[in-house]
Amino acid sequence: MRRLLALVLAVAAVTLPVQPADAADGTLTVASASVTAGADIRFGYATSRPNSKNWVGLYRDPGNGPVGETYVGPSLTWVYTPSATGTGTLPTTGLAAGNYKLFYLFDDGYTWLAQPVSLRIISDAPPRFPASRFTLRNAKVGAAYSAAVGGLVQGDVTGLTFAKTSGPAWVSVSSSGAVTGTPTTAGDAVVGIRATTASGTADATVTVRVQSGVLVPQFRALSWNLWHGGTRVANGFEKQLKFLLERDVDVVGIQENEGSAAQALAAALGWSYFQNSDTAVLSRYPITATTPTVAGSAVAARIDLGSRSLRLWSAHLGYTPYGPYDACFGRMTVKQLLNRESASGRTGQIGAILTAMSADLSASATTPVLLTGDFNAPSHLDWTPATARCGYGSVAWPTSTAPANAGLVDSYRQANPNPVTHPGTTWSPVFKTFTGGYGYDSHTGEPEPQDRIDFIHYKGPLTVLSSEAVGEGASWTSDHAAVLTVFRLN
Repeated sequence: MRRLLALVLAVAAVTLPVQPADAADGTLTVASASVTAGADIRFGYATSRPNSKNWVGLYRDPGNGPVGETYVGPSLTWVYTPSATGTGTLPTTGLAAGNYKLFYLFDDGYTWLAQPVSLRIISDAPPRFPASRFTLRNAKVGAAYSAAVGGLVQGDVTGLTFAKTSGPAWVSVSSSGAVTGTPTTAGDAVVGIRATTASGTADATVTVRVQSGVLVPQFRALSWNLWHGGTRVANGFEKQLKFLLERDVDVVGIQENEGSAAQALAAALGWSYFQNSDTAVLSRYPITATTPTVAGSAVAARIDLGSRSLRLWSAHLGYTPYGPYDACFGRMTVKQLLNRESASGRTGQIGAILTAMSADLSASATTPVLLTGDFNAPSHLDWTPATARCGYGSVAWPTSTAPANAGLVDSYRQANPNPVTHPGTTWSPVFKTFTGGYGYDSHTGEPEPQDRIDFIHYKGPLTVLSSEAVGEGASWTSDHAAVLTVFRLN
């Protein structure tokens, strides 16, 4: 959602004037191009422009590093390097094996002081799948099928190969983890797969649902704010994969993509993606067309579900001022709350997104549409006389009334119509008490106003089978709960 992002952006906002790219005349070196996970990265640096706030930061590669010498997303770990020359270390605890990049940057900003350095974090742990049982994309009788598990294995991947250990004759598993074949009969094909590396083996049982009719009769959609790409939680990437696999998710609208989270997840899962720095669409099924950034952050993609396509939009609206704080702490009138919504920019953002969606909404009778997102604002369906949130009755929050007026349906409230018994809170499973800011520091330490600010709206020939807010406990990777809705294609 908000506060950590606010602090990060504040740092970016006070950066001193940018120096030209050719000012990167210093040096950055690493003691080794590969580091075992848990060990420190040791580096050396030198510059003709020493500064007490020069710094070295570590980013995934590909990732959200300042490749264009501008902020994209926060580093995974960093340290100040104030001297003209010196050495330093960065920890790798909690980071997944993979490719990374070090940047040497000027005065709390993003101007390069040296060329970035690539390195790889390796693991000496035995190989493992993020989940031992999971489902791949659907197949159709008589049609060539392909999926992939080659990017999923965590731990030591030295010499990684795959083999089929059980399953129907039509399924083949290549040494690189490609699952292929042409199914002959409908039903669940259950396949055993073994991954072998220099450190051992790992086994997984995967299921392919073989359809004789419609390829995707129903699908599971997720709206997910990743909390800075999942970088705020140890082993966040593997936990994200485990969640997607165990929850059998098909399509995802992502917020706080941090430049490349969707790309990294897609590479591991063998899925399709479309992204900008902040939002993304991630899909088990092929993406066939895309819509670039609308209203500052929203993106959209067309997803091929076989007999029917789906248009999925992912939006991330402005985070301040925040309406529940204005209501619960500021005790503003309803008119003041709505004026503050307009001032936040969210009212204009949702209007611009709905305008950009107009053609999709008009075509929704044949191509269903989803609008997913972190709206950073509540729903008018939740603030009612029955709920009396912070003593308020009805509040027509514009970021929820506008989609409703455009013919979109709130999938969670469709499945759970009573906001008293099913509040569906998504902000926040992590922050239970208010941590300050937003002009309400005097309320620091008070209970955080828990609310539902993440949504999956839909229009078109879909039936909501279920919808829930998911995300609690040590294995969760975000400060938001996600929204998971199961739809049947009509």
